[in-house]
Amino acid sequence: MFLSRIVIYPIKSLDGVGVRSARITSAGILEHDRVYAIMDAEGRVVNGKRTDRVHQIRCEYSEDFAEVRVWTADNPRPATFAFADPDPLEAWLGRVFEFPVHLTASHDSGFPDDMAASGPTLTSEASLAEVAGWFPELASAGMRARFRANLELGGCEAFAEDRLFGQDPEPKAFRIGAVRMLGHNPCQRCVVPTRDPASGERAAMFQKRFAEKREKSLPLWAARERFNHYYRFALNTSVPASEAAKVLTIGAPIEID
Repeated sequence: MFLSRIVIYPIKSLDGVGVRSARITSAGILEHDRVYAIMDAEGRVVNGKRTDRVHQIRCEYSEDFAEVRVWTADNPRPATFAFADPDPLEAWLGRVFEFPVHLTASHDSGFPDDMAASGPTLTSEASLAEVAGWFPELASAGMRARFRANLELGGCEAFAEDRLFGQDPEPKAFRIGAVRMLGHNPCQRCVVPTRDPASGERAAMFQKRFAEKREKSLPLWAARERFNHYYRFALNTSVPASEAAKVLTIGAPIEID
């Protein structure tokens, strides 16, 4: 197995960008990943679990991640904003969501969904291809955008990432190149993968069909006791503090400790 893809999502819930390498921060996240969160006036995160309006927004980032260019299908003319001056971007986002929002930054620790396993999420190319085959009516190219994993493995069979957590809750150690990581558990999914990542249109019976297929496809060697239900996909990880400043690079081999 080797690392075949790295995707970071600078603004939580919005589009990601592929990179060739990513540095580990002192808090154990990928540098620039989910370091901005859109908040409402009460300080609640505005994300895909809360509103499908996030799917209307497309964005691209400058090479140094100092600026973002955004647009929607209704307003396809891109607008470019600097993160150093967030007010104009907040006003633009507020018009899309139809309520006031502000952008909050946390460059070292980011805004992970799982605070206990706050590292990059991980799946494999083969797993995404397998799941795409369960939904032939959906665009297979969109499966990656539905599940939004940070890291993908190549050179392995479907669900090989399930080898990277153990039969008990104790995290399992593995390495990607020089970076030591801990595999915690198969990620419990939310409503976001059920929606088309470009339009927000809900796929009928997505969660039910996924869970049925996932159970039937679970490898014999997998830790079945770690699945209290089968709407789980990709691996939740954490990265020890000792790995800060190390770099993940595409092509790095995966080794299980």
